[in-house]
Amino acid sequence: MKIYVGNLDFKVAEEELNTLCAQYGAIDSVNIIKDRSTGESKGFGFVTFSETDSGDKAISDLDGKDFQGRPLRVSEARDKPRGGGRPGGNRGGGGGGRRFNSNRGGGGGGNRY
Repeated sequence: MKIYVGNLDFKVAEEELNTLCAQYGAIDSVNIIKDRSTGESKGFGFVTFSETDSGDKAISDLDGKDFQGRPLRVSEARDKPRGGGRPGGNRGGGGGGRRFNSNRGGGGGGNRY
């Protein structure tokens, strides 16, 4: 089970988050999300537990709990929306061109990937 852990202090390391969550059960992975350009924490991360019950217990115990001076926000992780959450997603552009009886005109943007 994958949980979201938000409102982390920007200095929290993955090892610290692992230590906090390990008391609830076996952990498969811990990932604190970092800014691509600066490499600094964005203040949230994800913890994947081996067992669903462990994740449920961590959510109920840790949500709202003070951790390094900040109240945590903990919930079950949701799937990332398609398109990476960027405005416009992967739909491409609308294209321009002439309106009537023309085979010319702009094509739409395409997928970026």
